[in-house]
Amino acid sequence: MTDATSPQTPFGSAPGQGAAVRQDFALTPIFVRLKLSLLRNGLRQSSGRKAAYIFSMVVVLLFGALQLLGLIALHGNEHAGSLTAILVAVLALGWAFMPLFFPSGDETLDPTRLVMLPLRPEPLVRALLAASLVGIGPLFTLCLVLGSAIAVATSAAAAVVAVLAVPLAILVCVALSRAVAAGNVRLLTSRKGRDLAVLSGLIIAVGIQVVNFGAQRLGKSGGLSALDPAGDVLRWVPGPSAIGAVQSTSEGSYGRAAAQLVISAVALYLLLRFWQGSLTKLMTSPDGSTIAAAEPVRKESASGMARLLPQGRTGAVMHRTLLYIWRDPKTKASWITSLAIGLIVPIFNALQGSGSIYFACFASGMLGVQMYNQFGQDTSAFWMVAQTISTTKDAYGELRARALALLLVALPYTVLVTFVTAAVIGDWGALPEALGLALALLGAMMATGALASARFPYSIPQDSAHKNVAPGQGGIAAISIFGGMVSGAVLCAPVIALLIWLHVTGAHGWLWVLLPIGAVYGVLIAWAALRLAAPQTSARLPEILAAVSKG
Repeated sequence: MTDATSPQTPFGSAPGQGAAVRQDFALTPIFVRLKLSLLRNGLRQSSGRKAAYIFSMVVVLLFGALQLLGLIALHGNEHAGSLTAILVAVLALGWAFMPLFFPSGDETLDPTRLVMLPLRPEPLVRALLAASLVGIGPLFTLCLVLGSAIAVATSAAAAVVAVLAVPLAILVCVALSRAVAAGNVRLLTSRKGRDLAVLSGLIIAVGIQVVNFGAQRLGKSGGLSALDPAGDVLRWVPGPSAIGAVQSTSEGSYGRAAAQLVISAVALYLLLRFWQGSLTKLMTSPDGSTIAAAEPVRKESASGMARLLPQGRTGAVMHRTLLYIWRDPKTKASWITSLAIGLIVPIFNALQGSGSIYFACFASGMLGVQMYNQFGQDTSAFWMVAQTISTTKDAYGELRARALALLLVALPYTVLVTFVTAAVIGDWGALPEALGLALALLGAMMATGALASARFPYSIPQDSAHKNVAPGQGGIAAISIFGGMVSGAVLCAPVIALLIWLHVTGAHGWLWVLLPIGAVYGVLIAWAALRLAAPQTSARLPEILAAVSKG
């Protein structure tokens, strides 16, 4: 009799084949109960988390139910197949990429936690796949996929095919999510993964703008018929092809329906094989962090940008600020979000035919906000900055250098967005006045940002990817940002008044003077605000340090 611990027994296998089979099938209910336990224990951490989860569940289920009813109402519509193909494709895309932005939403996404357990890849894949079907996301997906199948099933044969197509489409979505997560698990647990997590807000904001733009174009083009070209292509993509098989059956094309089902089935098999291979590699390869720690430390030399910066305190502070923008996850997320939204809003409005060149000022406002709470990004390390400030002149040099670092990005970007907006709209004659107003607004935002940084600093928590204000400082952050934005708009009143006066009086030939006037005005009010904020910063160093150290 072979001993269970002898070398002839494979790692993770039981002594007998029957016992191994029983162990494999018993693994699935264990993982399902584990997923339920994780959800239940997570809700026990705090009443706030429980309330947020219940609220989100109610909202998601309500939205899913409304979508289900809407899709049922489309039953028999000749263009319903195109809409459902696009809908299921968007669902699959969301399942594929959401784990990259919300890795902490499901603790079972990191299979490396199971490395020390004697588990084989095949039963582990089955167990994790079953556990992935538990939660709000799969239930919401079921509502949309079921509604899509009902919308295109117009015969008894199609209803029978839908019984196979609905679970197949859901399994393709879940398997795609797990395969992507397993293939990028090292990324999800690294610093880059945390960077992706804080960028989730940007993806959602861009997605909302894209959906809004698509809905408006759809309304102008005459209804769902505009979706037919995209639907014809997506009907052969794994996932949507399963619902496409239901439509093909309704149309009597049984061969095409069988081919579409096979496409999704083969894709599901390939995804499971890839997932299994990724699990095997994760369970047997050394930890990447250990390998990186064993590598020799390489000395970093000054980059090309650092060499171009001025010498002394100004250059050092500018370099530090730019490093924050490039390396700190939350600072980077804030900047990328501002850059993206500052371009998306004017361009999308211009493409929709409802835009104006003055929407380019949105870029100035979004980037000017980055001047607010300058010391909050330092957190408790601000004490090192405070040690270098002993006079009002030192404080002025610190604030000026930070403002110059922001202008290195904000100034050319504002000019770029204004030019692009003018090109899309085709209103080149209004370019000088719009650019002058945008530069004046940028200077006003820099001015109010400097004053707000000195008077209303607050801490930015570093241990949470989705909290940008420490507990108890939400009111301070609101006063700092929203009050400053209103004040910045008020500071631009002289330039706005001049713009309106020139238009009302018909002096269109003099509108070009708004460009130099706006630029000079922005520089002057920013310089004056820095002068006012410097003595306040120098006198309030202990208060600023206490405020930014709470997170």
